[in-house]
Amino acid sequence: MRAAFIDGKDQLEVREVATPEPGAGEVRIRVDYVGICGSDLHYYFEGANGEYAVREPLIPGHELSGIVDLDPSGTWSAGTPVTVHPARFGTSEPAIAEQPHLWPNGSYLGSAATWPHTQGAMSEYLVVREDMLRRLPGSLPVRRAVLAEPLAVALHAVSRVADIGAEIAGARVLVSGAGPIGLLTVIAAKARGAAHVTLSDVLAEPLARGTELGGELSADATLQVGVDDVPVAAFDVVFECSGASPAITTAGVAVRRRGTVVQVGMVPNDPRPVGLAPIISKEAQLLGTFRFRDEIDDAVALLDAQPEIERVVTHERSLDEAVAAFDLAKDSRESSKVVVALPGAQA
Repeated sequence: MRAAFIDGKDQLEVREVATPEPGAGEVRIRVDYVGICGSDLHYYFEGANGEYAVREPLIPGHELSGIVDLDPSGTWSAGTPVTVHPARFGTSEPAIAEQPHLWPNGSYLGSAATWPHTQGAMSEYLVVREDMLRRLPGSLPVRRAVLAEPLAVALHAVSRVADIGAEIAGARVLVSGAGPIGLLTVIAAKARGAAHVTLSDVLAEPLARGTELGGELSADATLQVGVDDVPVAAFDVVFECSGASPAITTAGVAVRRRGTVVQVGMVPNDPRPVGLAPIISKEAQLLGTFRFRDEIDDAVALLDAQPEIERVVTHERSLDEAVAAFDLAKDSRESSKVVVALPGAQA
């Protein structure tokens, strides 16, 4: 089979590799689509994602959909459409027993955080544990299902508001950053009952996409940073999806007293200047959010119910065009979610 390998900074090559064989409790998938995520971009363009450097050839990709190719147990029929929960949870700890996505010693598809690296999905075939599979409804196209993982990230971010006893239903929401995760966070907040969602970004093109998501899932208003003034203390909840220090500071300005800021965007693992004075004086809650627990099941249901969510995917490229796909995914003026279609992919 063929797979895309990141060998280091600005080094990506598609090459032949042995087709994996599933063992006990494992299933082989024929991968149809793989989404390019921010972490994939970091691995390719920087050779590292935060503190995790590429130390051996890494197959990227943890957003995927496809069909079952082989299940030695016979439980899953060949041709069954699926997506995958990309985490293998680690070692439980008493304080977080109900939060397996936070357990230490776990792994994630397409990640250099482990050694050896956990290889990802940008390959013609992938072997995963059977419990990582999620069957797709017959009415959900395989292509749209490639958004299940990033939508689950957005749904988990929204769920963090409820974790502290706050409400997203009826809330005035600001989503900072109109990349793919930002757009999906708009969708997640609207789906969970937010009364009004404003989307902000420094670029006009991503903001336009946020108003074209379709019907009730679209952003209600937009703010272009550097052009429009951000209202002070105007939002019950702010989802900061860019990871940029100035945007984190602005989130503290925009949130109301006793409001909630959820930091969705990842930040570099080094000190960065952030203004926290408004968070303190307003007694606002600042929450972290990391990947997701089991929200991928809700994501599949929402993708099935709302076909317009597929508009977040703006471009599709073949495996042979992987380098061009990464270049395109980096250009947020031109693209939102870029997906790589593997040979034989079905719509």
